[in-house]
Amino acid sequence: MKLPRSLARGLLLVASLAALLPAARAEGQLRIAEQFGVVYLLLNVAQDQKLVEKHGKAAGVDINVEYIKLSGGASVNDALLSGSIDMAAAGVGPLLTIWDRTHGRQNVRGVASLGNFPYYLVTNNPAVKTIADFGDKDRIALPAVGVSVQSRVLQYASARLWGDAQYNRLDRLQVALPHPEATAAIVKGGTEVTAHFGNPPFQEQSLAGNPNARIVLNSYDVLGGPASATVLYATEKFRSENPKTYKAFLDALQEAAQWITANPEKAADTYIRVTNAKIDRDLLLRVIRNPEVQFKITPQNTFGLASFLHRVGVIRNKPASVKDYFFPDAHVASGS
Repeated sequence: MKLPRSLARGLLLVASLAALLPAARAEGQLRIAEQFGVVYLLLNVAQDQKLVEKHGKAAGVDINVEYIKLSGGASVNDALLSGSIDMAAAGVGPLLTIWDRTHGRQNVRGVASLGNFPYYLVTNNPAVKTIADFGDKDRIALPAVGVSVQSRVLQYASARLWGDAQYNRLDRLQVALPHPEATAAIVKGGTEVTAHFGNPPFQEQSLAGNPNARIVLNSYDVLGGPASATVLYATEKFRSENPKTYKAFLDALQEAAQWITANPEKAADTYIRVTNAKIDRDLLLRVIRNPEVQFKITPQNTFGLASFLHRVGVIRNKPASVKDYFFPDAHVASGS
């Protein structure tokens, strides 16, 4: 039977439009953005031992995992929103920024912590004993100005010292620089960079490499104790459309955390092998075995920073608890 010309044209148009639409992606792809430092050791171990793939196979899905190296929370957030990655690894500061920005739309929320690590603000300027001593000639290197967790912790500390109205008083002294380059500047000296708010092991390398380097600020003192400075987060769409991949990833993280705790020496070797890090192994082991460092996926002591950022107007949406900006998974129930 011959179709009426108008109906035939309509069916052709529908077919053409359908061809332009992206095909629904089956489970089995996971693109993870990571950055620099031991704080990403859970991901290094998962990559080395192919733990995501292992747990995916147990659930009946073959997962192709890609690890993408980026620097700074701003670039990680841009990659997540553009669809270039599926899972973001960055500081809790960038998480809160993107949670607030996507609230009611993409609904980006936290997936897991990458562990508790103290972050040190280190300086090689002998005149600087506290953050109140920084002057116009100082430059504080960190991953992303005004967005990274280091920048947010510094704002939190500034608000406590000078009041909420001056929470961003030290933003003008901040410069964005990857941790390896900032560490080299502190160790070498003689550059415009006189301070670096980093993470392990770069902060320890600075302290070991320059006898004039000292700790000005410890993130634990600002956040109220051991805290999950670095976290993982994703869109609501990815979580809902990829339940097996998502669970395999969480199971892989949990296994990696337990393995690192039980095997610190092997974990150090994994870090050096996977990242090609030029680091003294004994120094790295001291970082991993530091009693202040805890490898766990439950977020801890993040809510104080979240409340502060809302109070000073950095984020518009007021979180009532950690469960607002983390997905309601079992390991988050006891989080803070």
